[in-house]
Amino acid sequence: MQTKKNATSLLKLCFTLIYILIFPALILLLSGDWLWLEGWIFSVWFIILCFSTIIFLYIKDPALLAERYKKPGTGEQKGWDKYVVIVLLVGFTSWIVVMPLDAKRFAWTLFFPSGLKVAGGVMLVLSFFLFFRSYSDNTFLSPLVRIQTERKQQVISTGVYGFVRHPMYLAGILLFMGTPLLLGSLYGLALGMALSFLLAARILGEEKMLEDELEGYDAYKKKVKYRLLPFVW
Repeated sequence: MQTKKNATSLLKLCFTLIYILIFPALILLLSGDWLWLEGWIFSVWFIILCFSTIIFLYIKDPALLAERYKKPGTGEQKGWDKYVVIVLLVGFTSWIVVMPLDAKRFAWTLFFPSGLKVAGGVMLVLSFFLFFRSYSDNTFLSPLVRIQTERKQQVISTGVYGFVRHPMYLAGILLFMGTPLLLGSLYGLALGMALSFLLAARILGEEKMLEDELEGYDAYKKKVKYRLLPFVW
């Protein structure tokens, strides 16, 4: 029985890794240029981040990997967050589609400074670090706003969680802003800003839940004072 369970989990893992390839392939396909350098840089970044994180969790933290597979609306997810997740999924897909159409195929953004593209690349490097460390530092990093009572969830205050209270959201914002800068898409940048504000709003709702339902979170807030950016917010 245990062998069968592991085989099923491995099969799900393989399907996930194949599914991940859809997004970079879509970027390059919609661009109309399979030699698009910036598109390839983002695609390789995306694949390495996703593959390394999932394989790491499969080996080191299968409980968190199982949590990451939870579907919206399950596990006593907060009702309001179900709608936030749907908007995030639609927004992310739209963001992926718009950027290559804007930056390459239709060239809606006619000129984009090289310095901003370099800045976007730097933001993606920082995003990679924060994403990976968030997963490795916090075994309770659910994709849903909920308290994991079945896993006896506790406050995590070490690693990148000693820097800001929501490092994965910071990684997401760096992704949403850095990618359109790298690719040279003003429309993608506008969508990225909208998604970033949505993440910031989600933080407020999530923190309200954590304050009310997770023991020790108030003390953690006093220790780590900033949500996303030190000395700012």
